[in-house]
Amino acid sequence: MSTFVTISADNKNSDIINNGFLIMKNVEMSLSSYNPDAKIFLLNKDLHVNLDKYSYEALLLSKKYYNETDGYFDITIGSITKDLYRFGLDERIATKQELKDAKTGIRALRFDEKEAFIDKGIKVDLGGMGKGFGVDKVAEFFRKKNIKDATIAASGDIRCLSTCKVEVQNPFAEDDYLLSFETIKDDLGISTSGNYNRYVISTKNNHLIDPKTKKPQTKFISITLIGDISSSDLDAYATASSVMPLKKAYGFLDKIGVAYIILQSDKKLVISDNISKYAKNLVKHDTVKNQPTCIEYKNQEEKK
Repeated sequence: MSTFVTISADNKNSDIINNGFLIMKNVEMSLSSYNPDAKIFLLNKDLHVNLDKYSYEALLLSKKYYNETDGYFDITIGSITKDLYRFGLDERIATKQELKDAKTGIRALRFDEKEAFIDKGIKVDLGGMGKGFGVDKVAEFFRKKNIKDATIAASGDIRCLSTCKVEVQNPFAEDDYLLSFETIKDDLGISTSGNYNRYVISTKNNHLIDPKTKKPQTKFISITLIGDISSSDLDAYATASSVMPLKKAYGFLDKIGVAYIILQSDKKLVISDNISKYAKNLVKHDTVKNQPTCIEYKNQEEKK
């Protein structure tokens, strides 16, 4: 879950902000598959671990996401992301035979409130929802402290407790953006999943693994979701839809009712017609090379 976290709030609440960072650190100590003291790391190492409240809740949510996404959100792809491609470590390209032999499957994970077990050869990777989960925990704490104007961001996962301005990164220019918008409701979440930040040699070998084929996805460059559901939900749904077949991804996102900004691999930029429910002043940045074609769907039937 290693990522850069920012928290913006009134500096009069510095102690509360510091506690927010501490909460993120505690979530990291539960969900990380890189930190040798973290619960998930120990589960992968020993095939068994005693759970704490964060790791249990995250595993419970992961099973929910698996069912909701028809198995496209599967945390047991760690055998591929961690053992084969070794993202975040000594990265390499997996061979076809290695991918074929890799063990995955949610049935190989068993847990209750106290402990979890996995079968040999299985690795758990919560990177597809861990950042959103951490953002939620900080937001919950801020609400309890009556903090109503704050922004919590962990890489591509953002929670705006009041309204805020958001810039969606341009994958073709690291220091620029595709478009920007302003949220129009309090307590909205924004989550972006993309294939351009973590890959080996080229984006064809990216970290977004389709659990059905065991291969990196190549249909989408980035998917940004906006909604008033939890950041954990948004993070998981962005991850899952990124590896779905194109038509299935749009059908899934339309069904759950979030707004989306999707950059397809053919460089078409697709914006859902319900974005006006969550955002205003949508500005497309047209000065960057490789700027994609923008298609704004006004009618849901156009996507079917």
